[in-house]
Amino acid sequence: MSKIELIATATFGLEAVVKREIEKLGYRITQSENAKITYMTDERGIARSNLRLRCADRVLLKMGEFTAETSEDLFQQTKALPWEEWIPEDGKFTVQCTTVKSRLRSEPANQKTVKKAIVERMSECYMRDIFPETGAEYTVKITLLRDRATLTIDTSGAGLHKRGYRQHPVAAPLKETLAAALVQLSFWKSGRLLIDPFCGSGTIPIEAAMYERNIAPGLGRTFASENWDRIGSDIWKEERTAAYRDIDYGKNIKILGFDIDGGAVEAARANAEDAGVDDCIEIRQADFLTIEKMPEPYSVIITNPPYGERIGDRKLLENINEHFAELIGGDETLSCYVITEDKNLEKTVMPRRPDRRRKLYNGRFETCYYQYYGERPPRTSE
Repeated sequence: MSKIELIATATFGLEAVVKREIEKLGYRITQSENAKITYMTDERGIARSNLRLRCADRVLLKMGEFTAETSEDLFQQTKALPWEEWIPEDGKFTVQCTTVKSRLRSEPANQKTVKKAIVERMSECYMRDIFPETGAEYTVKITLLRDRATLTIDTSGAGLHKRGYRQHPVAAPLKETLAAALVQLSFWKSGRLLIDPFCGSGTIPIEAAMYERNIAPGLGRTFASENWDRIGSDIWKEERTAAYRDIDYGKNIKILGFDIDGGAVEAARANAEDAGVDDCIEIRQADFLTIEKMPEPYSVIITNPPYGERIGDRKLLENINEHFAELIGGDETLSCYVITEDKNLEKTVMPRRPDRRRKLYNGRFETCYYQYYGERPPRTSE
């Protein structure tokens, strides 16, 4: 197998989490910057990355990077790249473009230039002028940032947040990739009760159970690169088999989800079953404001309460914040992790300052992930 360079794209604020995941897979990071992590691997790494990365948005195969100030620069340097090593004679490929602060501002024009350059390159290599494009799909992406062009091929297809288990969505869902990151940024682990009092369709409880049980997030779906000749079906079969073998059913996982909406409760239960973790997650219909205390000490709350456009009643939002304060103030063993757009959570009601806060993005919302650490449980309970 040959050495290749991959780029894992990430939501702003999650780069460090994705970087740790890549390093855990055993790959060497070559560059870490806003919203993307570049690393060295081989063809097998494409399958392994797509199957196992929890918090990345996509995995892109890096074809080349160069300065392009004119259309001729873009054409000639794109044509110089070895496209035939990845795209076969019958490959179906499209071109997508994003340009930021570059001289080549027209995205449609850049797409045509790149498409033409790739076709000319392939025409010379395959000795033909017309290509059927009936085979596997190859989505070529060109990103122009301050005249620096990066050309990639998307190995994932649908975004990695689409695990395949959320067949029963509810309004204002939290992306699976972000939910997985919230869990990894907490101190929760098996043996301690995890509670999500606004569980919606169950994304946080499900991602927590999958993480602790070591269920690869991509096992329930397919990827664009599964049909690529360069990788081969044997590698994908071997990586899926290894991922199934690594699942750990021996941990004591206790997760409890609440939601006031009966439809959301039913959706969460169905999704947990589809994800194969319904045996360690209990979903109940309940109003957060009626929960007076945690079911057991050293519990951990990780939640995405309603905020912004999701809630129009300002008084209800204040009541929710005040109840968080009551729970944290009344239980020194409780750890609480809350992602919210509301800046008043910390300023007005909490009994103490958060131990840590992170700026994260939930879709187009800029949010803050507030982290309140409770007392650590005795070693015997761990």
